[in-house]
Amino acid sequence: MEKAQKEASVAELTEKLSRAAALVVADYRGLDVPTVTSLRDKFRKVQCEYKIYKNTLFKLAIEGTRMAGLAPFLVGPTAVMLSYESPSAAAKVATEFSRDNNKFQVKAAYFEGTIYEGEHVKNLASLPGKDELRAMLLATLIAPAQSLVRTLAAGPTNFMYLLDAREKQLNEGSTQG
Repeated sequence: MEKAQKEASVAELTEKLSRAAALVVADYRGLDVPTVTSLRDKFRKVQCEYKIYKNTLFKLAIEGTRMAGLAPFLVGPTAVMLSYESPSAAAKVATEFSRDNNKFQVKAAYFEGTIYEGEHVKNLASLPGKDELRAMLLATLIAPAQSLVRTLAAGPTNFMYLLDAREKQLNEGSTQG
């Protein structure tokens, strides 16, 4: 690879890393091409990118950034999964795949300035996704309005129950007498 090509690759990778919400690095040694292709498809479905970079180029791209702590994990065959939308999407797919396929080993992950390794990547994967967070926020925002509607409707409803109970009481009294 020529120096100009390497510089272009590093510049492209640096740009991708600046846009990424999170990333995961894993050892893919021993996976066959159809398996890697299906794995790439899984990542595409959750708006993530699965790519293999030369370790030296990746180290150059993260040098001097908060991701520089990933450098010790860039040994041997390393696949990089970049998540642009949901911070936990790449970690979820990677940890699920590693459970089913022991040849795929998650090495580390980066999210919000922190490097996670080993079991801590599973914690990152357990975070709710973007859609779940939106649903939780919406439920939180709607709750006061729902409570207000229930409170406003409770008075007339209880009054109707009172009138109904009084009517039944008067009807029972007139049938007995």
